[in-house]
Parts: sequence; structure tokens; C-alpha cells
Amino acid sequence: MDNKMELIVYDSKEKIVVLDDVFNIEFNNNLVHQIIISESLLNKKNTKLNKNRSNVKGSNIKQWKQKGTGRARAGSKKSPIWRSGGVTFGNQINSYKYKINKKMYKKAFKCILSELIRNDRIYIFSEFIINDFKTKKLIEKIYFFYNKYKKILIIVNNYDKNLFLSSKNIFKIKIILIKDIILSRLINYDCILITLESIKFIENRLVI
Repeated sequence: MDNKMELIVYDSKEKIVVLDDVFNIEFNNNLVHQIIISESLLNKKNTKLNKNRSNVKGSNIKQWKQKGTGRARAGSKKSPIWRSGGVTFGNQINSYKYKINKKMYKKAFKCILSELIRNDRIYIFSEFIINDFKTKKLIEKIYFFYNKYKKILIIVNNYDKNLFLSSKNIFKIKIILIKDIILSRLINYDCILITLESIKFIENRLVI
């Protein structure tokens, strides 16, 4: 039988039961480091490309015979020493893809969540709804966190127009949907406010 642990829902003060295997495991620094490196390389692109002799369009036919013409030996007109030929040691488009399998990703996700909970950086809300799209309404709802932390991440399960509009003028608050979560982003924020439904979604996704 899986071990259980209890977490407190901040706004209702109720306790919820979650799996130890998801929210209370030992932190693996090397694994988390690999995940962060992998995510940081996803958007890295090398946009410069110089055509080498294999990329230049044209014939590979020898331009003239090897001997008897009085001219230097020449092969293909795509040679780098010819005008419009290929570039020697030119820039090439490289792939920076760093493969991470699903098992590693899930384990890293658990490590980060567990460490954030141990450091009191995750707070669960039963729901996160704003009745008006005014910035003032959002600050009132998270007043304690707004004054205590410099960078706040709010994770919700469904798109709420008022919530997203009310956060546009607050540079220290970022709101994302649970499906758009990025592990490196979790680490970069001082405090994470997450809905109860999102916690259950994560648990179902990461349970083995």
C-alpha cells in the first residue's frame, strides 16, 4: 500500500491526502540539473548556415582534364577555392536536443515538488477565481504572499479571463495553466500558488 501524507489547503484550512511517492521523495540534484539543462536547450537555435561544397547546387564534373591544359588542376566547381563555391569550415545548423526519457522527467518533477513543499514554497488553494479583472482584486486575494515574496507563480487548471487580465500589470506575478508547466520555471519562483484540482492532476500524472 502506498504511503500517504497530508497537505493543508490554504484558503479552507482543510487537509488533503496525497501520495508520499509523489510529494515527499528525496531530492536528486544531478537529475534535476539534467532536466533544467534539457529545457534550457529547447529554444536554443543556431540560425547561421554557410553552404559547404556538399550544399552548393551544381555539377561535380571535373572542369577540365588533369594534364595538358597549362592550368592548375581543378575538380568540381563547388570547390571552396572557386567563386560561388562552398565555404570551408562554415557555420552549420546544429541540433542542441538533449534527450530526457519519461521516467527521468517524472522523477525530476517529483523531486522538485517535494523540495518545494519541504521549504514551504507551495500553497494550495481550493480554487482561484477573480470576479473582476481589476489588479486590485487579485492583490487582495493574495495579499499575504504579495508582500512576502518577490516572484509568485500561480498555477490553475482552467483558463479564467479575469484572473489572467488582472495579473498583466503586476510584473512579480505569473499565471500559467497546469498543462503548460515547465520544471525550471517552478524553481525560479519564490512562491507557488496552485489549485487543488491542479495538485490532483499532477498526482495522477506522476503516479507510477
